[in-house]
Amino acid sequence: MLVAASLLFAALLLYVLFVGYLPTKQRVLGLERELRELYVREAELQTRLQQQALRERQLAALSAERDALIKRLEALERELAAARRRRP
Repeated sequence: MLVAASLLFAALLLYVLFVGYLPTKQRVLGLERELRELYVREAELQTRLQQQALRERQLAALSAERDALIKRLEALERELAAARRRRP
């Protein structure tokens, strides 16, 4: 009976080791690989997001500069028109 129980235990151990553990370990390794790929992809997306935010800030600065130049141009045009009206 002890020999049969030992053989049954050995068979159960081998089953758990080879049928359960090894495929599970391979699955874990695959998930870890996928997780590393996701981290790389996330880092790329973060970089693109930062670049886009920088472009948006630059665009806002350029828009503000353009608006200031338009206002300055309008003011100069008003001054020129006033100067022309003052001259005979």
